[in-house]
Amino acid sequence: MPQLKIISYNLNGIRSAVSKGLADWIKETQYDVYLFQEIKANELDVPKEIFNDLGYVYHTWFSAEKKGYSGTGIISKLPFDAIRKGMGIDKHDREGRVISVDIGDLTIVNAYFPSGSSGGERQSVKMEFLDDFFVWINELKATKKHLIVSGDYNICHQAIDIHDPKGNKDSSGFLPEERAWMTKFFEAGFIDSFRHLNTDPHHYSWWSYRAGARGNNKGWRIDYNAVSAGLESNLVDAKIHPDVKHSDHCPIYLEILF
Repeated sequence: MPQLKIISYNLNGIRSAVSKGLADWIKETQYDVYLFQEIKANELDVPKEIFNDLGYVYHTWFSAEKKGYSGTGIISKLPFDAIRKGMGIDKHDREGRVISVDIGDLTIVNAYFPSGSSGGERQSVKMEFLDDFFVWINELKATKKHLIVSGDYNICHQAIDIHDPKGNKDSSGFLPEERAWMTKFFEAGFIDSFRHLNTDPHHYSWWSYRAGARGNNKGWRIDYNAVSAGLESNLVDAKIHPDVKHSDHCPIYLEILF
């Protein structure tokens, strides 16, 4: 049975990440599929020729209507059997937050959950997204048995996933209602692949640009490669790559039999 190697990576701007050496890193690693969030680019402005030259001739992009904001994309060595852009919910789809593909009998969902850190209005948008996404992903799971749900969830699930749980107990991304949603999501039949295989603390995927947070590893684990429960025995490896620096996030890795 072949192994599929997947990266999920919030780039905080695809053109910025390319200027910081993203293409060289992809050339070096040569994983099968890369899932990008927060591309912050119209599809016409995505440097697709770079990925084509690296052998990733299969790609799909879902840009936000708002210029320089949000957006998702997938590049792959393997062809897509199906592509779905959005959840069929206009208020979320205008922000280019969810794109999914089928590769064989695997369905890979690439999602960029809203952040609520800018204030109450965006926190309300985030909570609405969580409710809508939960319904949508479970409807998809009813027809697609082998699901990978990757991306930037913008939520730390447990105290082990954040450097200062007490100090951040009232912060968006670690609010009780957000953490409860994550618990509900996993109890609905999904597995946090990294935490399933790694129980050690101090593993994070995002760091503030302020106060030397990354150098001091004062981070948050808000990026996930979740898999549907039926894929548990297919899990090979899950890692976080904090030393890869093209963004305020770092790439997260999943290796799975398919």
